[in-house]
Amino acid sequence: MIKEIIINSIASQIRVAITEDGNLVDFFVDYPENRRMVGDIYLGKVARVLPGIKAAFIDIGMKHDAFLHFSDIGDKTKEFQDLVGEDSDADNEDDDLPNTEPVVLAQPVFIGGVPKLTKGENIIIQITKEPVANKGVRVTTSVSIPGRFCVLLPFDNKIGISKKILDFKERKRLRQIARSILPQNYGLIIRTVAKNQDEEALKNDLKFLKKIWEDIEEQVKTVKPPTLVYQDVSTTSSVIRDLFTADVSRVFVDSKKLYKQIRDYVQLIQPELADKVELFKTDDSIFQAFKIEEQIKTLFGRKVPLKSGGYLMIEHTEAMVVIDVNSGKYAANKEQELNSLKTDLEASREIARQLKLRDIGGLIVIDFIDLQEEKNKKKVYDELRKEFRKDRAKVSVLPMSDFGLIEITRQRVRQNIVQAVYDQCPHCDGTGLLTKKSHVLYEIEEMLKKIKSVTKERSVILKCNPQIAEKLRIGFITVITKMQLKYLVRVKLVEESSFGMNAFKFLTRNGEKELTFD
Repeated sequence: MIKEIIINSIASQIRVAITEDGNLVDFFVDYPENRRMVGDIYLGKVARVLPGIKAAFIDIGMKHDAFLHFSDIGDKTKEFQDLVGEDSDADNEDDDLPNTEPVVLAQPVFIGGVPKLTKGENIIIQITKEPVANKGVRVTTSVSIPGRFCVLLPFDNKIGISKKILDFKERKRLRQIARSILPQNYGLIIRTVAKNQDEEALKNDLKFLKKIWEDIEEQVKTVKPPTLVYQDVSTTSSVIRDLFTADVSRVFVDSKKLYKQIRDYVQLIQPELADKVELFKTDDSIFQAFKIEEQIKTLFGRKVPLKSGGYLMIEHTEAMVVIDVNSGKYAANKEQELNSLKTDLEASREIARQLKLRDIGGLIVIDFIDLQEEKNKKKVYDELRKEFRKDRAKVSVLPMSDFGLIEITRQRVRQNIVQAVYDQCPHCDGTGLLTKKSHVLYEIEEMLKKIKSVTKERSVILKCNPQIAEKLRIGFITVITKMQLKYLVRVKLVEESSFGMNAFKFLTRNGEKELTFD
């Protein structure tokens, strides 16, 4: 299998694609206005403590306060708090972390079922999930700093080895190295890429991470909250740090500046891989040359074709993502079960790929083509589980129900690719539906009727979309004129191109007050 990392850099964004034998298996986009926040460390201030929902909200200077669930308050929170010192204003999911050996942590100090957090006190937190829709970031007090080979855990004394390192002797060797190089009052997780690395490589990585933490310690003693005290690397850098391993054949970059940065970084952390970084020179787009652009287009569509002739329909809702599997063509009754199984198995592989590519998290419900035999239902379930083992995110899969549904939960760390690339349509508010113009005219007339009966206004301003305004001016005696004569209210029509098709406003004659009714 040929695994490649292809990086396309332009002024407005950087796109990173990971392919296996030419097939897109991972895709990342780095926007200047939508930078990666997972891993950033803040000195924040406790805004609210809500025992009812077992959470606290932390002011870190963003539009929405950060969400800190009580389960994300680590047993070393007091040590982090001691760094900050007392506050006079107080009112008295790294890629390898989910795959490390299980460690039983002591619980933080609780008083009456509530962690000892005080409104107004300073607190050090780290972002674990980026904001989604109207929700703020999710944070933890268990700070960790990832490097190339290690993850440093300040104020911890535990050593973990990535579960992806299966060889017992190698695990034992790495644990011995970790014990010998680890300073007091620190914990360490050995990452997958550390396999077969010598002690010097791990020691240098640990030294670099320890210096970062020492700088953070000094900074939190002098700054005022809310303040960003450590910013993790960009999406592109994190891909190179976390995913550029020995099994990657080549890294192609189409920007000289970025090529030099990546090569210098790799030369520093793992020199033997530096020759695999290559500057791609062509007049065409690098994504066009590797036939990635056409594969990316399928990420943004609702419909995903399958080779068998079937297809998937992917729909996003407020609470979950729903995926419908369709056969796409009629099959004879005697072959129906076999054809359905074939399509469902192919769909299982494609669904696992699409969820990873689109970075879809949360609750996912899949409606497979109906199967009669229990053994076939189990085959589909087993196929899904097998495919999700390749996913770096935590995934939980339930067996197929009697209705042919499979429920999945997938770890959500950031916005999915559609949310990251697209803005909500201002005309339909994301529904994909527009009210018919005739119905908008009906709503305008109803509002005018209320103005006539409830207020003393006899002259108003109507602001609406230009297309609605055009509809109101149709006819020898225009629609708006008929309304004025019917209700004896003068209406001044003002076109607002920023208004959606469904939106309109009635204002008083001087335009100072909007006329609204419950």
